[in-house]
Amino acid sequence: MSMADSRSADGPGVAGVADVAESITVGVPPADAYQAVSDVWRMTRWSPECFAVLVWSRKDGLPARFVGLNRRGPWVWFTTCQVVTARPGEEFAFDVTTFGMPVSRWSYRLTAADEGTEVTESWRDQRGRGAHVLGRVFTGKVANNRADANREGMRTTLARLKRELEAG
Repeated sequence: MSMADSRSADGPGVAGVADVAESITVGVPPADAYQAVSDVWRMTRWSPECFAVLVWSRKDGLPARFVGLNRRGPWVWFTTCQVVTARPGEEFAFDVTTFGMPVSRWSYRLTAADEGTEVTESWRDQRGRGAHVLGRVFTGKVANNRADANREGMRTTLARLKRELEAG
């Protein structure tokens, strides 16, 4: 597993941008990796924060809009998500909002590799001041250092994804 990209400018806050990406190679074809990451319910098995997903809209049989329920220590919160990219075998991405305010974009890019598929999970911070304040209320101090928390979470998520997919 290697960090594909990590950069930040401005940090969190108004129009703050912090991008984080992590990659891992899994021993399955891109179509199988796509099927796994686009099945948003499975995220509850891999993510150290997401413990439940409620799908409330579908398009072409896949989740189009869903709610993610998350936990970190004593903090519990929800986000609403809308799928923005669904290209089988290539990429699955969704935008996250809270109370109608942009929070982030999560993406899973898939690239064929000799050993299977390189899966790159990425996060782009889209929080303005309002979403950042709500983040502090609902998620605690981690909202101030979300890029580092997400980098750590991505490493855990991708390792669990790899273990599950390679176990068959």
